[in-house]
Amino acid sequence: MATPLSHTSPSALMTVAVVGLGTMGTGITEVLARAGREVVGIDISEATAAKAVAALESSTARAVVRGRLTEQERADLLARFRTSTDLRAAADADLVIEVAPESYEIKHQIFRALDDIVRPDTILATGTNALSVTRLAADSARPERVLGLHFFNPAPAMKLVEVVSSVLTAPQAVAAVTDLAIELGKEPVAVGDRPGFVADGLLFGYLNQAAAMYEAKYASREDIDAAMRLGCGLPMGPLALLDLIGVDTARTVLEAMYSESNDRLHAPAPVLKQLSEAGLTGRKSGRGFYSYEAPGSATVVADALTPLSDAPETPGRTVRSVGVAGSGTMASGIAEVFAKAGYEVVLAARSEEKAQIAKARIGKSLARSVDKGRLTAEAAAQTLDRITAAGSYDAFADVDLAVEAVAEDLEIKQQLFGTLDKVCKPGAVLATTTSSLPVVACARATSRPQDVIGMHFFNPAPAMKLVEVVRTVLTADDVHSTVREVCVKIKKHAVDCGDRAGFIVNALLFPYLNNAIKMVQEHYASLDDIDAAMKLGGGYPMGPFELLDVVGLDVSLAIEKVLHREFRDPGLAPAPLLEHLVAAGCLGRKTGRGFREYARR
Repeated sequence: MATPLSHTSPSALMTVAVVGLGTMGTGITEVLARAGREVVGIDISEATAAKAVAALESSTARAVVRGRLTEQERADLLARFRTSTDLRAAADADLVIEVAPESYEIKHQIFRALDDIVRPDTILATGTNALSVTRLAADSARPERVLGLHFFNPAPAMKLVEVVSSVLTAPQAVAAVTDLAIELGKEPVAVGDRPGFVADGLLFGYLNQAAAMYEAKYASREDIDAAMRLGCGLPMGPLALLDLIGVDTARTVLEAMYSESNDRLHAPAPVLKQLSEAGLTGRKSGRGFYSYEAPGSATVVADALTPLSDAPETPGRTVRSVGVAGSGTMASGIAEVFAKAGYEVVLAARSEEKAQIAKARIGKSLARSVDKGRLTAEAAAQTLDRITAAGSYDAFADVDLAVEAVAEDLEIKQQLFGTLDKVCKPGAVLATTTSSLPVVACARATSRPQDVIGMHFFNPAPAMKLVEVVRTVLTADDVHSTVREVCVKIKKHAVDCGDRAGFIVNALLFPYLNNAIKMVQEHYASLDDIDAAMKLGGGYPMGPFELLDVVGLDVSLAIEKVLHREFRDPGLAPAPLLEHLVAAGCLGRKTGRGFREYARR
């Protein structure tokens, strides 16, 4: 039997009603009107409807000033948009997009009312990002025409649209709105019905963990946000993003996700409830994790939690020379960073040959900087002259700071720290660049654990601005101050954190990557759709599978295992698909195959 949607085509979706004219609804009306659609904006509040008209008038006026619209085009666009406070204004719509508050009761009332108003072939779309599309469809008189159409904020700028099907949705309806999304200049991603869909499903778990990390006083809000911006290239830190989204909205989304998944990673951090119930919902209220100039303002102002100064309270030790242990990419990158900053550097490896190869790698890196105009030939030569290659750690006898950058293996690192303890002078600071192992275990391999600290650089060290400074319970105050002062001199942004698995960045990044793998494992979405969703919907510089293949699946699995072992949360257990790929030798770009295949060089 043919459904009432059998004759629906993209060209038929010319009149669209948008129900709910908040920020998202207003943005969607602008996108539709700009694409030549007749748009009816419906909201129970006359004031809200008037605000939507004013917003469209303002944004189109700016477009004229910038030469993106002519006056006539603007007049035609505004003529295509009208508002109403009566749902019956949707009677002639080919498509209705509901963007009401995230409440089943409200959305259910709207959909039931629309059943009696719209034509049998009208498609009904919900803009929910957290509630069940299937449940809303099942309550409708014609469930086959109900689907999800999830835009991202701000709708005019964000390219991603998630097209959400339930088991009841007719394929013709999906095809029609998918084609419409393309005509609107968007990139549609087809997903099934589960809380958060792809982008928010991955994003909100990460945001929740960041809130929990802050609540546990593991790191300051500024350091958590800076770590994720600088360590992962994200446009915003997680706590600032929660303030932008709305702490109450995030809590609602997480509650819906947790009720479906029962995954503890989705159980809202208590701080989200506390802030919500206190009315501290983020930017819109003027205060959330941060304080803002005024409600609705994006300008952060100082409050009681704002750090008074970056300067350490305790004076640090004098550092003139630095030893770097190791011969890999990380070791040579760190040696280059210190030498560029004017330090005398001893680059030591297990053999003179390995050390010379590492120094030659630095020479090539400096030459590339000269070619790109970032460095003069003279400065490059002086930098290289400051580096002494050595085939024994005995060369560290006079260094003030020794930085270990050898294999991520605790036994190897402990042996090295035992050696450093013997060869380094009293008072020298000993640092490990470990990304996942306990710093205190390295410290205990020495007779001076108070002098040991973590300095986690990110690869490539010359380009990446972040250093995680990891204090153990035994680290001396002046050692911590020394490293903070050194970070300023080498032009790196230091963030403080305690000695626990993953520190800040990896503890937040890898559960997100693991959850993306689980989505593919469960055939919920494809690699390409997930990567596209996170780049277009979350502003990530790389999709999770692109990143996993770059990092290396074996490295990723090792970090996942460390996190799971430390925190003992079932949700952190490595996805079996990741373990299978590693067992098969598919480790990412370095082997030519990981989640994707790569051309051999």
